[in-house]
Amino acid sequence: MKISKLSIVIPAYNEERTIHLILDKVRDVKLIGGIEKELIIVNDCSADDTEGAIERYRAANPELNIQYFKHEVNMGKGAALHTGISRASGEYLIIQDADLEYDPEEYNDLLKPVVTGFADVVYGSRFQGSKPHRILFFWHTIGNKFLTFLSNMFTNLNLTDMETCYKLFRTDMIQSLELQEKRFGFEPEVTAKVSRIPKVRIYEVGISYYGRTYEEGKKIGWRDGVRAIYCIVKYGVFSR
Repeated sequence: MKISKLSIVIPAYNEERTIHLILDKVRDVKLIGGIEKELIIVNDCSADDTEGAIERYRAANPELNIQYFKHEVNMGKGAALHTGISRASGEYLIIQDADLEYDPEEYNDLLKPVVTGFADVVYGSRFQGSKPHRILFFWHTIGNKFLTFLSNMFTNLNLTDMETCYKLFRTDMIQSLELQEKRFGFEPEVTAKVSRIPKVRIYEVGISYYGRTYEEGKKIGWRDGVRAIYCIVKYGVFSR
């Protein structure tokens, strides 16, 4: 499949201080093969001035194809992703958090297995390769690896980082899925459902990771880990 446009889905919640910085990085990256960028920002009813920051950025960068949507009630990251995915018009789409933990310069690393004709889905692994990785939380890392291991048991995949933000999908494939999880359960649900698409080709590439502390705005907590375990079992066994 020839790729002319990449849709970049950006869920945002209380990212007033950093949203312009990540948008600068997305704007500046040059995609291989002259692929165009479509930015789809979904503001999940932020309590700060995230909306104002986005509107000011759009006004200052009229050349960028930015589609903006807002939830009137806070519904969760997964719900914001559902909204963005449904609006995507590129042949492929990638998920980009609004913080600064992931580097858009690495879009091309994820795109290479696609443009060379090998992949339909590409995950960016924080635990693979030799790129920079901020050292932070021991138990958080153990938790991520355990969730990936548990997910792999049900999907029969050999991923190293199921919980990664950077997931690149063929748009028609992910739009064909009936996704339900409104919060961080999105990751195990989409992985389980993608793994069952007939003849899907899933690849993984190493990426860097510039993690945040909770003081710097990190939002995921232990309750989300418990929910992830529930979702792995639910979508791996009971809801297929």
